[in-house]
Amino acid sequence: MKLIQTERFFSSLMIPVFIGLFLLFSMISISVSQIFLGIALFGWIVFQIKEKRRAKLPLFFWFLIAYIVLSLVSSILSRNPGISFVNSRDLFLFLVVPIVYFGFSRVGSLKQTNRVLLASFFISALYSLFYFLFKAVPGERITGFMGHWMTQAGLLLLFCTMALSLFFFCRDKWRFAWGAGFLLALPLIVLTLTRNSWVGLFIAIVAVLIIYKPKTLFIFPVAMVLFFLVSPKPVKDRALSIFDLKNTTNQQRFEYWQAGIKIIKDYPLQGTGPDMVDMVFQNPKYGLSQVSRSNVHLHNNFLQIAAERGLFTLAAWIGFLVVLFVSLIRLLKQRDPAVFPYAAAALAALTGLVSAGLFEYNFGDSEVVVLFLYIISVPFALERIQKYGD
Repeated sequence: MKLIQTERFFSSLMIPVFIGLFLLFSMISISVSQIFLGIALFGWIVFQIKEKRRAKLPLFFWFLIAYIVLSLVSSILSRNPGISFVNSRDLFLFLVVPIVYFGFSRVGSLKQTNRVLLASFFISALYSLFYFLFKAVPGERITGFMGHWMTQAGLLLLFCTMALSLFFFCRDKWRFAWGAGFLLALPLIVLTLTRNSWVGLFIAIVAVLIIYKPKTLFIFPVAMVLFFLVSPKPVKDRALSIFDLKNTTNQQRFEYWQAGIKIIKDYPLQGTGPDMVDMVFQNPKYGLSQVSRSNVHLHNNFLQIAAERGLFTLAAWIGFLVVLFVSLIRLLKQRDPAVFPYAAAALAALTGLVSAGLFEYNFGDSEVVVLFLYIISVPFALERIQKYGD
């Protein structure tokens, strides 16, 4: 009996520890973070089998399961199944939802694990600042530890949604550390010069302020104007280019969206297959210029998913977004002080990701997706612990 209790103790401890290690490297090294996530998954599966538990997953995850199944069907019917199945490896990352949902038995341990994300951010921030001050050339887009500024900006966007929400809605001393992290993340996301993340952050902040105190929305535009005025010229030019229809990258996005609509018409049900859109749109009939054909996606989540996986998969993804949104509103209305700050963070992350995803295929960026799925899983895990315990 004592041996069984010891096994249960180490099994239940193992998952939070490796989720914490996953978070520690989430903004530093995706390969290392995914190794720890895989270990956490293995531990969770073993624990579930030994305890003979029935999985009662959040409703939104069933739509993600539908997305996974339909994506695999699309891979079978792909123009190149081999490439599509290799791309489908990232679908395993969706399992972060049940790992987080079932992996914790105490509210305190989950909150402590969240703080590891704060540590990961500060490590990444210190490196980014050092690089910007001592190594970057003028106008260089800062990438942190990531291989691309889009990924860095996407991670910073999600971190900001968590940091701002916990600063406003938590009542412990850690809220000030989260607030400091948010203030430090703002110039870092600016230095990526990534406009879609700026838009996503703007919408996410609006969502948080509406939840916090709607009247504060009147202050927000003033703060935005002041921030713009003190920004360096490259940042101002980059921000103003959002509204310039003659801007080259804006015109390219229109090309991608028009091409995406044509591809969806040609492959409405099964799509071209995951990771096949960039091969299909090489065909001149889709109207992309030679420069635009060198890109790998359509710069829009909705168009990209529909074009490469079909309209049924897009419907499953939209269903996931809608059900998640409604579920988070339900959690917010309950006003549970342990859950509320994280539900607000998840709602901000959702609105930020979707808004940025109107101009970028950020749901195809594994580093961003796995952190997003972690953030949205936390409030539901806290709700489960509050209701049912371990």
